Amino acid sequence: MQGILVVNKRQGITSHDCIYILRDLLEIKKIGHTGTLDPMATGVLPMTIGKATRVSSFIQNSEKEYIATIEFGIETDTEDITGNIIERSDKIPTEKEVLDILPKFTGRIEQIPPMYSAVRVDGRKLYKIAREGKVVERKARPVKILDIRIIEMDLPRVRMEVSCSKGTYIRTLCHDIGEQLGCGGCMESLIRTRVSAFQIKDAKTLEEIGALKQEGMLEEILVPIDEMFPLYPKITVKDDWKAFAKNGNPLDEKMLKDADSQEEDRQVRLYEESGKFIAIYQWKEKEKKYHIVKMFFNE
Repeated sequence: MQGILVVNKRQGITSHDCIYILRDLLEIKKIGHTGTLDPMATGVLPMTIGKATRVSSFIQNSEKEYIATIEFGIETDTEDITGNIIERSDKIPTEKEVLDILPKFTGRIEQIPPMYSAVRVDGRKLYKIAREGKVVERKARPVKILDIRIIEMDLPRVRMEVSCSKGTYIRTLCHDIGEQLGCGGCMESLIRTRVSAFQIKDAKTLEEIGALKQEGMLEEILVPIDEMFPLYPKITVKDDWKAFAKNGNPLDEKMLKDADSQEEDRQVRLYEESGKFIAIYQWKEKEKKYHIVKMFFNE
């Protein structure tokens, strides 16, 4: 079995917990997740099964969408409502102040990773250092906030939808907005609604996945690996050369059935004539050949 299961993670469990639970449910060892989702958060967590673990980096690097709630007037050591309160403020921003500040947080910004995170400093994960009661200096990291849209404003709470790049900490975004407004703020709730092409409407709870496994219907929700790359053009290797391709060798136009105009570094999905997905290849103009990027062939 191989492919991607789109899990709707429940609150209170970690991304690694989902791996252990699915290993028991599916009786498969080779399972991975595609980026940490905090225990307090719910929503989309694509899980890779079998050779699909090879697409984890592609998924991790993709855009994501969240629905988050900020509570103003509170700061915590974790930057979310689960942490210890370290400061309170009686100041509550006005609706206009909130609307005026948000554009400053769209586009390319820098974030300092929270102490309670898996980022490593001098080889140690920050959350382990934080549990010792220590705070260390962290370097700011660039991220991109594509859009922030207010869903509901009931001050001191604001519910918003955020589209962002990989590596974005939504709780840090909430904290930084509160800090800029001079009242403090923390993340009260978080739902991840999209990762790449995977949306929450298509996600299944672990309980639903277990039930589908019992009914023999799991394949119906297992997303094929090649569907991870809908924007990559599809090309087909001729049968005479398919074994050559399955060994990851460079391919030129004479080996392909449907190679169209090439562009430097353009990546494509390679299939054999039977329609079976083989690999992701990339065109190199200087050599006039496609070179292997990631092999997914499985027999």
